[in-house]
Amino acid sequence: MFSFSAVVGYILGLLILFVVTKIFFKPIKFIVKILANSVLGGVLLYLLNLMHPIFGIYIGINPVTALVTGLLGIPGICLLLILQIIF
Repeated sequence: MFSFSAVVGYILGLLILFVVTKIFFKPIKFIVKILANSVLGGVLLYLLNLMHPIFGIYIGINPVTALVTGLLGIPGICLLLILQIIF
């Protein structure tokens, strides 16, 4: 029914497909993580800015703050808060 070379060919084809998808999806996974962190950071910065009259701290939402929160997540927001308090 099936020849040995056909079975080996299918297995090698699946293995190559698996490796190629791993290579291409790893950067996409990283980009999705950065985008999710950016959105979460932006929402948290927005909520923090809503409480500006209470705490007296305002951090503008711009590409730099979005990049910091996107790369670092919650620790990035803490970093921005510390920098805002110091300067």
